[in-house]
Amino acid sequence: MTLGASHPLVDGRTADSPLIAAYRGRKPSRRPVWFMRQAGRSLPEYRALREGTAMLEACLDPGMAAEITLQPVRRHDVDAAIFFSDIVIPLKLAGVDVDIVPGVGPVLGSPVRTAADVAALPVLTDEALDPIRAAVALTVAELGSTPLIGFAGAPFTLAAYMVEGKPSRDHLGPRTMMHSDPETWQALAEWAADASGRFLRAQLEAGASAAQLFDSWAGSLGLADYRTYAAPASARALDAVRGLGAPLIHFGTGTSELLGAMHDVGVDVIGVDYRLDLAEASRRLGGTVPLQGNIDPALLGAPWPVLEQHVRAVLEAGAAAPGHVVNLGHGVPPETDPDVLTRVVKLIHSVEP
Repeated sequence: MTLGASHPLVDGRTADSPLIAAYRGRKPSRRPVWFMRQAGRSLPEYRALREGTAMLEACLDPGMAAEITLQPVRRHDVDAAIFFSDIVIPLKLAGVDVDIVPGVGPVLGSPVRTAADVAALPVLTDEALDPIRAAVALTVAELGSTPLIGFAGAPFTLAAYMVEGKPSRDHLGPRTMMHSDPETWQALAEWAADASGRFLRAQLEAGASAAQLFDSWAGSLGLADYRTYAAPASARALDAVRGLGAPLIHFGTGTSELLGAMHDVGVDVIGVDYRLDLAEASRRLGGTVPLQGNIDPALLGAPWPVLEQHVRAVLEAGAAAPGHVVNLGHGVPPETDPDVLTRVVKLIHSVEP
């Protein structure tokens, strides 16, 4: 399994970019930074473009998805684009009844809670992913030497949504299923892994230079449950892209106690949320793993001197790792002033790598 000769990582466009250098533990030409959810509600140009278009419809319109992905790169001078999509797009493309309800999040027409429910799930085909490939190709053609990061939801998070049928605060349903019906849980997690793996692979083959697996809800699990019921499926998802040679990143929220196990599924970089100092995260990972993170999103609304001091502290802590890509410890809040993000990027770029 290899990427094509015209792929940005292969033809030289992105291989020496600050982002890829840091992901691979090399010294970058400048400190790389991008923000989770940098494309979206914080940008007035995004809101104008999306007006009258539903979320999943926007994700599946290649021209619109590409334009939304490019907007923050133009505005902020970030060192990577993150593909504009949603973790439930693989479900939608497979034929699962799912929608993004404004103010709520992903909602399924009917939850998946029994062995029969899992057996009835449709299979995501490679052909169904053509809109994703088209959007990635359009985006990469415009990005030049700036890498595109592909992404997918980790199987635990996807399966948790499917069991609950909607967003949940504590994920009791999937956590109960793991123990009361482990065979059904495993089948569901493997279905989600295969869907996420195909989604990731389509993005990388079409031109993404790195890929991030988001396990938004893994923090609801203890370490033993994570290792038993979540990690094997995450490894299975990553198996679909492991041989392509692109850096792989794993990120979850509330996962400070899981970092070692998250790395063990087979990734190059660990994303760290705002709850854990990066130097401590590096220590827990043996000082050998490049890190991504972890500005506290709450401080984007603080006075500039407070935010600047915090950003500089994150840079200092990140120096403990063999590579550091600056990011938030979660996504950009929708009420964030875009000019603050631009100023943060300028600050980070002004500090010697």
